[in-house]
Amino acid sequence: MTSPLAVITSYFEALEAGDFATVAAMLADDVVWHQPGANRFSGTHHGSAAVGEMIGGMMTVSEGTFALRRNAPLMVNGSVVAAPVRWTARRAGAEMDGVGVDLMRVEDGEVAEVWLFTADPAEEDAFWGSASAGTR
Repeated sequence: MTSPLAVITSYFEALEAGDFATVAAMLADDVVWHQPGANRFSGTHHGSAAVGEMIGGMMTVSEGTFALRRNAPLMVNGSVVAAPVRWTARRAGAEMDGVGVDLMRVEDGEVAEVWLFTADPAEEDAFWGSASAGTR
């Protein structure tokens, strides 16, 4: 069985390389994703298709510039891995540069549940736009 640390390390290597097909394949079909804030992408998303749609929407809004990277070592507690992260994105008239923590639960070698935390929710909400600007 693959360790949670190995799974999440591979997940971030694929994410940082822009290999979204591998990232999507690492999500459990019934993944639960908790996206913070009060913007068009906020809320709890159920299933890999819904998460893929959300990430695709983020790439569209950011004009393909959204990038997320680990900015400190991963930390493990049983099946849960904490990943300190930094993200950046640009679009016409706006830029975002934020930090936070992604908390990811691994089950049967797949990402089963994700909780995201942001240090500046207002910045993120302003960049992504209001919940009424998109659908969840």
